[in-house]
Amino acid sequence: MSDTQDWKPSANPWLVAIVVTLGAFMEVLDTTIVNVSLPHIAGSLSVSSDDATWTLTTYLVANGIVLTISGALSRRIGRKRYFLICIAGFTATSFACGISTNFEEILLFRALQGLFGGGLQPTQQAIVLDYFPPEKRQQAFSITAIAIIIAPVIGPVLGGYLTDQYSWHWIFLINVPIGIATLFGVLALVEDSPAIEQAKRTAPRFDYLGVIFIALALGCMEVGVDRGEDYDWLGSTFIRVMFILSAGGYAFGIAYLLYVRNPVVNLRVFKDRNFALATFEIGMMGFVLYASAVLIPQFAQQQLNYTATWAGLALAPGAVVLTLLIPVAGRILNLVPTKYVIAAGGLSLAVALVYSMNLVPELDFYHLVLFRAAQTAALALLFVPISTIAYATVPPQLNGDAAALFTMSRNVFGGIGISISTALITDHQQIRQSYLVHNLTPTNQPYDVLLQQVQQGLTNVGQAAGQAQAEINQMLQGQVAVLAYNDVFLITAGLALFIIPAALLMSGIKTKSGGGAH
Repeated sequence: MSDTQDWKPSANPWLVAIVVTLGAFMEVLDTTIVNVSLPHIAGSLSVSSDDATWTLTTYLVANGIVLTISGALSRRIGRKRYFLICIAGFTATSFACGISTNFEEILLFRALQGLFGGGLQPTQQAIVLDYFPPEKRQQAFSITAIAIIIAPVIGPVLGGYLTDQYSWHWIFLINVPIGIATLFGVLALVEDSPAIEQAKRTAPRFDYLGVIFIALALGCMEVGVDRGEDYDWLGSTFIRVMFILSAGGYAFGIAYLLYVRNPVVNLRVFKDRNFALATFEIGMMGFVLYASAVLIPQFAQQQLNYTATWAGLALAPGAVVLTLLIPVAGRILNLVPTKYVIAAGGLSLAVALVYSMNLVPELDFYHLVLFRAAQTAALALLFVPISTIAYATVPPQLNGDAAALFTMSRNVFGGIGISISTALITDHQQIRQSYLVHNLTPTNQPYDVLLQQVQQGLTNVGQAAGQAQAEINQMLQGQVAVLAYNDVFLITAGLALFIIPAALLMSGIKTKSGGGAH
């Protein structure tokens, strides 16, 4: 332990933090950059939109599994070497995705991309923990926050622009130069601490059975949630089987991982109260972050007829707001116990999501930007405080497992947020329509007045008055959609409120940038 405490890295820790965060940024970006390009991928490869969604599902499944076991893998082969393997593999499979010529190829390469990408985020966090003492981590995680939170925001912007201006292939090919630059940066700057070298020499036999349980639990859950809407949820035998396998994987996996002497991931890290609560909070934040990052561009494209580029640009100012507010959040942490900052962040996020319920059929670009900026402003009070307090009292030897589980929670909940929010939009459109359609009857005077006005308007422009009913039905669909999106924002606001009691249950420490956790 004394060797670890006395170890001084040869490279500048801040430079290392920037380089390794670049790798994590590239991976997070790939989680959302594909969303806006799915219709183009489907058309180019001659598959249905439903089939094209599997390119997202395969990535998320492989990614979620590797996220959890990345701590064990980095212990066996060293953090630096594992990070290099992940960067090289992710870059190579990104290139392979970009030159894919058929659907089977892109599915295979997306799965491999998820496998290699899964190790980037937790290993990046673990390297930051190795290089920075507790009193410096708050500032280091500020760099991480800008990348991890902004990547899902600019993903749709960049994906939309590349797809509109060039082709969907470039959403993958853009990773290649970033990956190569990161690879050389890590080679030149990153080194393993003596503790990592010691762990590599004394690493126990790899726990393959634990990996199988994790693959069943997370993999089947991701498939079930991601494909549930298309397969009619529990009305489908396939989805029921997925959820049963996932439940079995969780039940037997947790029991096994707590019992075995050298598990692939050490769940005993959850004995640390701050870490357990922070993992729940970052999961809730991930759910809301990813869901809202998909809802606004989707609303803009489907209801306001924006191009993919303009739909993504509606999110961009929010990224600027977040970048400006993260240093402010750091100053607040110097003065206020971290748990109260997190609770304020949860409340702010809930209020911002309720504010976002002011969607209307002809919403202007300014208000769309304003809604997203309010949401991202609240995130500034969440990511850095949660990340800092999560590791404040975790023993250094458990940093690898803690980083893997913490990152897994954010990403898995984020993927679920995308799937659930999209499914809720469809369900609430049906619910809202079933209520509003009762107003479209001849006995309803406002409807009669509207019908006459629309008929007169069509006659004035030389069109058949008989089209009036179709015009009104189109208005109905637009209003139904707006109400459905507002409903989902309300639901996500309710989820954000769960962060508050979780935060208040944490210990009342201050994670000062100059003095560690007190």
